[in-house]
Amino acid sequence: MKTKAVRLYGVNDLRLEEFELPRLKDDEILARIVSDSICMSSHKLAMQGDAHKRVRAPLAQNPVIIGHEFCGEIVEVGKKWAHKFSPGMRFAIQPALNYKGTLWAPGYSYRYIGGDATYVLIPNEVMEMDCLLEYKADAFFMGSLAEPVSCIVGAYHAQYHTEPGSYVHKMGIHRGGSLALLAAVGPMGLGAIDYAIHGGIKPARIVVTDIDQTRLDRAQKLISPEEARAEGIELIYVNTKDIADPVAALRELNGGKLFDDVFVFAPVRSVVEMADKLLGHDGCLNFFAGPTDPSFSAMFNFYNVHYESHHMVGTSGGNTDDIRESLELMAKGLLHPEAMITHVGGLNAVAKTTIDLDKIPGGKKLIYTHKKLDLVAIADFEERGKTDPFYAALARITAAHDGLWCKEAEDYLLAHAPEI
Repeated sequence: MKTKAVRLYGVNDLRLEEFELPRLKDDEILARIVSDSICMSSHKLAMQGDAHKRVRAPLAQNPVIIGHEFCGEIVEVGKKWAHKFSPGMRFAIQPALNYKGTLWAPGYSYRYIGGDATYVLIPNEVMEMDCLLEYKADAFFMGSLAEPVSCIVGAYHAQYHTEPGSYVHKMGIHRGGSLALLAAVGPMGLGAIDYAIHGGIKPARIVVTDIDQTRLDRAQKLISPEEARAEGIELIYVNTKDIADPVAALRELNGGKLFDDVFVFAPVRSVVEMADKLLGHDGCLNFFAGPTDPSFSAMFNFYNVHYESHHMVGTSGGNTDDIRESLELMAKGLLHPEAMITHVGGLNAVAKTTIDLDKIPGGKKLIYTHKKLDLVAIADFEERGKTDPFYAALARITAAHDGLWCKEAEDYLLAHAPEI
């Protein structure tokens, strides 16, 4: 079977190609990809090329299909896995396989599987590691968001605290405590706010900071303090851009106290150092943001590590349990990650979007891999719709859903957008 896919051949060398997939082996699965969400990790992969830790170099001889936040449906199953999977089954995937101690992952390391393709061959190790997961919700795009949501879930689970005199780590954020989310109104920050409110372990207070008032206003509209209050949580948004002493200001918002848990969503030295100063006794700092600079560093107060039991953690992705939790919470309607999505496009838009991702404002860029569409912001649908009935219809649909992407919009796109 032929597939169309975006493959990486070297630094920023992304090519949309059509090629033949090998014949299906008994231990493989043939699948149709429907949607993929472009991650900043793919941008870093393109920037680094052969130097990336997950690449099996040289890329020039071993090009890889990019994209690891994908959702689709199974087309054909090799006999080894016929007892567990069947044609027509929808799936999401956990790309961090941890297979035999390697860093191999779909979207980084394979010639024939990645999210930015029409059809893929899922290799045996994905099933061996129990990383092919049935997806039971009715909108494909939510399955594409399961992986980024699992990164958030994993970060919350990685937090830990201790009791005085004990060396036992109590995992997770402090129940009923105070949580600061710094630089946190981008797509992953929005997901972190959502999970803090609707996940299993809830803080009493969440303070969310950023320096972009437009993004703060959008976040407050999408996840309001009133919504948090209904869950017994005080939610405060604050712009720290023009505050002379943001640490003092945030402490004041927290009743004069330091915080139990602090998350950093931007790889900025000043933000990391502010997070350090906001930690209270037994506080845990989560460095969530993934820097592109391998020498990125910041000052950390080791006096407080010794005497105030300060902790620091960092995670890169979630595990399979995290993605299962994400899928379950989304299926129950408890999490609403659609707020992450700000742009929609087709497979033809992947290469340029991936390379320019750090320069494109907004949140998640959602790709429908069988479609030929420019990358367009949801906020621009109405303007596009003045000359294009397709976008006029999408503008009406998303406007009826508070400007958010939704199943109705996905169904319309899949029915009416041109094929790639």
